[in-house]
Amino acid sequence: MGDKQAVTVIGLGPMGQAMTRAFLAAGHPVTVWNRTASRADEVVAEGAVRADTIEAALAANELVVLSLTDYAAMYALLEPVAAALAGRVVVNLSSDTPERARKAAEWVGRHGGRQLTGGVQSPPSGIGSPQMSTFYSGPADVFEAHRDTLAVLTGTDYRGADPGLAALLYQLQMDIFWTSMLSALHSLAVARANGISAREFLPYASSTAASVPDFLAFYAPRLDADDHSGDVDNLAMGVASVEHVLHTTRDSGVDTALPAAVLEIFRRGIAAGHGRDSFTGLSEVFRSSRG
Repeated sequence: MGDKQAVTVIGLGPMGQAMTRAFLAAGHPVTVWNRTASRADEVVAEGAVRADTIEAALAANELVVLSLTDYAAMYALLEPVAAALAGRVVVNLSSDTPERARKAAEWVGRHGGRQLTGGVQSPPSGIGSPQMSTFYSGPADVFEAHRDTLAVLTGTDYRGADPGLAALLYQLQMDIFWTSMLSALHSLAVARANGISAREFLPYASSTAASVPDFLAFYAPRLDADDHSGDVDNLAMGVASVEHVLHTTRDSGVDTALPAAVLEIFRRGIAAGHGRDSFTGLSEVFRSSRG
């Protein structure tokens, strides 16, 4: 173990525990701390060292990994002991907004530490797998110094010096994930209301999901060029299609809030003059709502 970097992990929810176990399995000495001390019991039994106080956890190692609910939780824990951040590298793997990540990096810096922001693209069960990935951003020299240790958790994807960029890319992924999963749950509810089981519908749902990358690849250069020509599709056709989804949902006795929201966005596109454009003209509707 002598040649492996020691790490402190603060926050022992399912993700923090998975990270601690991954570090231990790779031979890294790990000090842990959690507000509810009993959450450390299992990983301590597996070889982690429990710090009695958060100050002791910070003092134990240069590299400190935070696995918290959000940045508010970070401030709640660290503000009372901010002086202990001096000389520490804080790898903040908590989820929050890009702007909050930037402000947190400034705050850590004012107290003598340096922050790497992380956006973990893995559930706890995937921690320790190089097939999973984590966005990182912040000082390049800090990332390079700790790249090998962080690679124990997942593959590493360093995106640059802006401490907010990893958080931004993570939230973009979550935008896709949660919206997609919600639409899948909705369609499965309609299927089940019509006597089709989730297992029976799964191949069709999977087939549709598998087609999405091809659509993204087709539309990406057009979006970058602001080319919304409707030579392949048009928004007016999309409105009719979503109306049919809404009516099917209503006839099935299933909640219509989701398709109704989609239809409202499509109709806003029509009202904005994009009826003959591709449905990607809706990106102009989204962009016009900024601020």
